[in-house]
Amino acid sequence: MGTNGSTMLEPLRQGLPPIDPAAVSNSASCALPPAYEAVRGARKFTRATLAQWDLTERFDDVALVVSELVTNALRHALPSESTPDEGRNSPPVRLHLMRWTSRLVCAVRDPSHKSPETREGDEDFAAESGRGLFLVDSFSDSWGWHPLAGTLQGKVVWALFRIGPE
Repeated sequence: MGTNGSTMLEPLRQGLPPIDPAAVSNSASCALPPAYEAVRGARKFTRATLAQWDLTERFDDVALVVSELVTNALRHALPSESTPDEGRNSPPVRLHLMRWTSRLVCAVRDPSHKSPETREGDEDFAAESGRGLFLVDSFSDSWGWHPLAGTLQGKVVWALFRIGPE
């Protein structure tokens, strides 16, 4: 990950529970095209990265959360004049995975400044869509979002998983 990724992730690091920067052991990132097939690519990238980090036992939960975050970015964060599958004119969605000694963070960057929305009140859990952030909340230890600062536009939505002793 280059300096652009490091700059993008600074607000994310500030919003997380205290983490010793020296304990960051690994990070990986990939750009995802503005197409729904990107969700499958994000899962493949997550599987390969977690295997490298010897965290395959966490794949099911992490992949579900990554899938939801990427799907939400594709569905809700791309400019309204374009839709996923239209091609390469839309700004990319980017997936970042970061591992600390006891924590794993999945972060999805998208070009929208709009905050993620959760369903309120009586939710229809049998509905075909609309449960994404509920699932993120259920399967991760915490999640949140931050607008980007500096030269980057948009926001980052992140989910944290505890992976070892605190």
